[in-house]
This record gives sequence, structure tokens and C-alpha cells, in this order.
Amino acid sequence: MNRRIVLLVALCMIAVSPLFSQPTAEASKGYEIGISKMVSHPALDSIEQGIMDYLNGTGMQFNFDLQNCNAEIATAIAIAQKFKSDNKDLVVGIATPPAQALAQVITDKPVVFGAITDPLAAGLVVNYDKTEDTNIAGISDLNPLKLQLETYFRIVKPKTLGMIYTSSEANGVAQMELAKSICAENNVTFVAAAVSNSSEVKMAAQSIVGRVDAMYVAIDNTVVSAIPSVSEVCMKAGIPLFNTDTTSSDGIDFLMSWGFNYYTVGVETGKVVERILKGEKPRDIGAVFFDDPAQFELWFNLDTAKKLNISIPQDLLDGAKVLVQNGKKTIRE
Repeated sequence: MNRRIVLLVALCMIAVSPLFSQPTAEASKGYEIGISKMVSHPALDSIEQGIMDYLNGTGMQFNFDLQNCNAEIATAIAIAQKFKSDNKDLVVGIATPPAQALAQVITDKPVVFGAITDPLAAGLVVNYDKTEDTNIAGISDLNPLKLQLETYFRIVKPKTLGMIYTSSEANGVAQMELAKSICAENNVTFVAAAVSNSSEVKMAAQSIVGRVDAMYVAIDNTVVSAIPSVSEVCMKAGIPLFNTDTTSSDGIDFLMSWGFNYYTVGVETGKVVERILKGEKPRDIGAVFFDDPAQFELWFNLDTAKKLNISIPQDLLDGAKVLVQNGKKTIRE
């Protein structure tokens, strides 16, 4: 009788063992990864590509479900609900609203954010001390606004700075408030124009361009998605433009561009995904910030400088990663 019981227990253990051995998804059909991005524009597209390229180079197998919420909050929530219903192994939110939607809807699987300027203000982390248990971690694209703006002021010496920001996006509001404070410290009058979607960006630029000496565009996905229209308005008015998103500066008449290469942001986001899939807890990763100057790129458009009769100090030119002159882009090593 005892031998029969032992045999029965052994058979039961064999039958249920796959449930407890937790075979990896890649061993069968690959990890199911859902990626939701705010809108399609060069910076966010580069992040998405960087994530996939990095993960596909790890030797693990992945199936990517790529979704675009087109700057619609309701769509971002619907995508999050779809990912939850599909039982994705891990989800990624590129930019604030998609990441917030994923964090709200999905609490039992890892949520990774990419390119969130202020994860704390966005409600994606409780603090930066990694003291709270969480299923959320990711990469911040916080720029050194004070250094950027004061360098810009050194070049263009404005009395008044204009900025367009998205009033419904936490990152946009946070950067606007910080830029306003930096302007006050430097005795520069600050003029802001709020938008709620990309179709309003050109009109917002037109509404303030006659009252400013220079224009500044921070990392704001809605505004950056319409950056050609801002460039057009500024050049028509003879106003220099500082676009912090280098990825979207190709082909526009910016004066200065200084920020991340967003493909690199995607690669770093992919590394967070890999760390989690290899067993590291999101709590122990938290919000990752860039602090290496080499991860930032400084661009100058000398053609725009010539048109606007602006002289750029030689030390800044010497430190530039990219120079545009005579319609050609030169990338320095």
C-alpha cells in the first residue's frame, strides 16, 4: 500500500512539474513583447527600433506587437487593455501617456518605460530611492535644461524666449516650468504657448513668434511631431530655433540642437527589458538616468546661422557632434 502511495505521488509530481519549473517563453515560441508608442515621429520610431535591434541581438527569441496610440489617451488605454488580454510577457511604453496607460492597466506583468523625462511627475515611480515594490522600471530622457538653455542664451542673447508645450502631458508641463525658472534666473522674459495636439502646434508658434527673440522646443512628443512647422514659422520671422530632439532636426532650419540620439535611448530601454527577463526585479532597476556627456549630441546648422547673422562661439563649434553647412551634414567622430 505504501509503495502504491509513493508511486502515485511520484506520478503526480511528474505531471505537475512543468508548472513549477517555469520554462522560459523563448524555449518554445519566444517572449511576447507589446510596445505602445505615443505617435510616429523620428525620435520615437528610433527608440522602438533600438529596443528591437538590441533585444534581437541578445540570442533570445521575441515576438513584438507594435502599437501606435496616435497621441490619443483613449487609444493608449485600449492598447494597454489589448496587451493585458493577450497576456504579454512584458510591455513597453514609449513616452508618457502610453507608459501611464500600461502602468494603470497592467499590474501583474513587467512594464518598462522608454523616454520619460520625469518618471516621478508622471506617476510611474513613487520615488527614486527604489524602496517601493513595483512592476515598473525604465529609462528617463531628462535633458540638462539649465546647461542647454544657458548655452543657447550665450549664442543668441535673447530678451524673450518662446516655448510651445503640451498642456496635457506631464513631461511637457514639467519642462515648461523648469524653462520658465531658468529664464527668470537669466533675466530672460518667458512666453509659453500650450497645445493639446499636433495640429495646434503651427498656430501656437505663429501666436508667439512676433513677441520673442528665440524659440525653444523641449522633449515634448506632440510638439516635436510637428517640428517642421515650427521651423518654418521661425525662419519666416527670422527667429532662431533650438530643437532639443536631434533625431528630428534633419531637414529643418534649426540653429541649435542638443539632446539624445534616441536610437541609443531605445538600446538602453532594451537593456532594461533584458535585465528583467533574466530575473532582475523592476524595483531594483527603477528609473535609469543618463549622466554620460557622450550620450548627448550637439548640433549646429551653420546655414541657418548665416541667414540669421548669428555667430557661434568657436569652442561650441569645436565640441559639436554634427555641423550642417551648404546643405550637407557632417558627423564628427
